[in-house]
Amino acid sequence: MSSGTSATGEGFQVSGNLIDVHRRAVYPATITVQSERIAAIDRIAELQATFLAPGFVDAHVHIESSMLPPAEFARMAVRHGTVATVSDPHEIANVLGIEGVRWMLESAQHAEMQIHFGASSCVPPTQFDRSGDRLDAAEIAELLSWPQIGYLAEVMNYPGVIRGESDLMAKLAAAKKAGKLIDGHAPGMRGSDLATYVAAGITTDHECVALDEAREKLALGMKILIREGSAAKNFDALWPLLMDSADRCMLCSDDKHPNDLLEGHIDALVRRSLAHGATLFDVWRAASANPVEHYGLNVGLLRPGDPADFVEVDSDSQPRVLRTWIRGRLVAENGKSLLPRHESNRVNRFAADPKRLEDFQIPAQGSQVRVIEALDRQLATRELVVAPKIVDGQVVPDPERDILKIALVERYRDVPPAVALVHNFGLRSGAIASSVSHDSHNVLAVGASDEALLRAVNAVISARGGLAVVGNHGQDLLPLPIAGLMSDGEGFQVAQQYARLDAHAKALGSQLTAPLMTLSFMALLVIPQLKISPHGLFDASAFKPVSLWV
Repeated sequence: MSSGTSATGEGFQVSGNLIDVHRRAVYPATITVQSERIAAIDRIAELQATFLAPGFVDAHVHIESSMLPPAEFARMAVRHGTVATVSDPHEIANVLGIEGVRWMLESAQHAEMQIHFGASSCVPPTQFDRSGDRLDAAEIAELLSWPQIGYLAEVMNYPGVIRGESDLMAKLAAAKKAGKLIDGHAPGMRGSDLATYVAAGITTDHECVALDEAREKLALGMKILIREGSAAKNFDALWPLLMDSADRCMLCSDDKHPNDLLEGHIDALVRRSLAHGATLFDVWRAASANPVEHYGLNVGLLRPGDPADFVEVDSDSQPRVLRTWIRGRLVAENGKSLLPRHESNRVNRFAADPKRLEDFQIPAQGSQVRVIEALDRQLATRELVVAPKIVDGQVVPDPERDILKIALVERYRDVPPAVALVHNFGLRSGAIASSVSHDSHNVLAVGASDEALLRAVNAVISARGGLAVVGNHGQDLLPLPIAGLMSDGEGFQVAQQYARLDAHAKALGSQLTAPLMTLSFMALLVIPQLKISPHGLFDASAFKPVSLWV
């Protein structure tokens, strides 16, 4: 067997065993690349040592969640064979509005990777959130007119769709008028509500956590994105879809922290799918062809005339990426990114001033309280009702029972924080805090004492955005000077810094797989059940604020 690459005039040739997704065949071939495109694919007789296949597409990802700007995200992701993403910029849009989207588009010009952005439909996510900016129906229509904006991004306010809220329905109408697809976000939605949601023109969902839920959505014509991110991990529940519904499935990460991006991306899901017994061609279709065809992406699928976006892997059973090409340019080889660094300018919106200890007090007003129960590897939470620990007329954290304080500090105006209680973070001492707080990105913190909570919050405020872990022997801080969401540092170093903070949080007692990522979803009001809002506790199932006291 043999394989290799050779120059030919203005282009080059590379040989390998071609994984032909459309013909559902594997055969030795030589690919000729000229002027960024596949000029020819010629079958050859001799089996090759490696395999050539379409590059991977992350079908739904918020790049900001990597804490890296698009160009730096791309430097890390191409190592894993990712050649394109379908990206919703609603994290930065919630901070900076339409100018935040513009900033992401400009950064993406330096990414080399094909990043396909949507118009963020829910900024702010709900009427109960306080974001740094908002996108109304007129601004959504403007965004949809931009050539770089390919679709209306996830419609998170599913209760608004069911109720037919006028501004939201105007956004859906703008997408339909522009001929753009509409992405969904329908956690746990079933029955008549789901039928109403799909009838509004919404085509996808990435929030399924159960197989029967996914099958019900498939039956109504939705396409299902199997998600495996840093916090929400649904692959184990949903992978059987690849055995019988692969033509209507895609793979995505949604939110990927930098240390996880260091280890793998869509390639890791491909290996896991194949290990479960899914067919090579079905897996590759979900990982590449389906998102390209569904969203109409200008991304090649290894056919003559296509853009030369493809990978070389070492195996067809447990493939590891050896080389990645985008538009015929070699962008990664043997685990090393060949893309150059690009310096990013800093943009931000941060108005909060340092807090005081008394800001985090909860005066006792009864004998039973509602407590948010965080769930490992999930965005959803549950509601607990417990008797709080009360000292001198004040509710205090109770690390012995793992009942800690959680605080939401608005960062776009200087007002007192909302304070409640949370279970399952497991901190025996210290505190963690973050300005990455989906999707409005206020400051969120969990602490085993009011003093530690204060220190962690004020560390983030002093940095005007970042992640902080406070322990008995000092604090770790990862500044995020770009919108309080992203670092302007080198991606691999940011990954190492984040891993250090993650380890510090776990050393304080947290048993969560990703404590900082889990924290970031405690204020996401469109995911059931109990969350914290700027106004206090919020019942996402009933979609209304509720009292801390029962």
